[in-house]
Amino acid sequence: MSTCSTVSRDLDEPIAGTAATATTWLLLEQPGPWGAKALTQSHLDPALGHALEAAAKGTGVRVALIRRPGRHADCGPLAERQVYVAHTVPGNVWLRTATTHDPRQLLDLDFAALGMGDHRTFDSALQGRPHTGDPLALVCTNGKRDRCCALLGRPLAAELSASGVEGVWEVTHLGGHRFSPTLLVLPYGYAYGRAQSHAVKDVLHGVREGRIVVEGCRGNSAWERPGQAAELAVRRATGEDAAGALSVVRTDGAAPRWEVAIAHVDGRHWRVSVAQGASLPPRPESCGSMLGSPARMDVVAVHELTMTTALAS
Repeated sequence: MSTCSTVSRDLDEPIAGTAATATTWLLLEQPGPWGAKALTQSHLDPALGHALEAAAKGTGVRVALIRRPGRHADCGPLAERQVYVAHTVPGNVWLRTATTHDPRQLLDLDFAALGMGDHRTFDSALQGRPHTGDPLALVCTNGKRDRCCALLGRPLAAELSASGVEGVWEVTHLGGHRFSPTLLVLPYGYAYGRAQSHAVKDVLHGVREGRIVVEGCRGNSAWERPGQAAELAVRRATGEDAAGALSVVRTDGAAPRWEVAIAHVDGRHWRVSVAQGASLPPRPESCGSMLGSPARMDVVAVHELTMTTALAS
């Protein structure tokens, strides 16, 4: 059976620079079935879903629903829900957790502050605290958005959970269905595509040690797509795997060409040229969609700058 993910894999479509963009992720537990637009098409109150979407718009916060791996029977109202919030910008990475009996409490959050990396309203409104457990592995499983997410994502989430991996959740939407199974790893915010169980375990082992695995990585959600591709290119060129070592400090230009400035915490700088290309031959971006040529981020050049050049630029 040909699906958007099998076509993408067969064409060896590059995945760097394809992660969903969000400086901060707000995750609310919601078991049961999810529709294509899960925030307003689940057992969560649709009015609350609309309000959360409106509150998050333009703040850098992305709201998603999560549920435990396994069957998703309609079990009625959930007495207590898990809530997570994670900020993914290097230099101020954190992951906090809380529980709530009333998800409407999320409307008491200052979304603009959360997007900027300030978690104080999360702590005060929900009695939030630092997450001290294993990293979160969020596997996209929403088959109502694309069947690949269910066909490939749900078995991956179930396998990881059954093998004893902690912190595994199903999540509503990470974008890039054709790269299924996709996952996001928190707290650092790196997304992965075409994920297999053994590779995910390697990624999570690295995160526990503060390392980023580049293989299969779509990018860090803290950056826009050119920055995602540029940062990964510098990691490949230098072998740097420390989670907080690199930052996108500036992106100049516009589609189809950008110059991205990458800085290392040790003072080194790079200028990365990124070009937007079209993926050819045409392929479906999701199952059931028309054939198209999805944009791809191609790294044209990586130049390490001298200190003098870096200061001048």
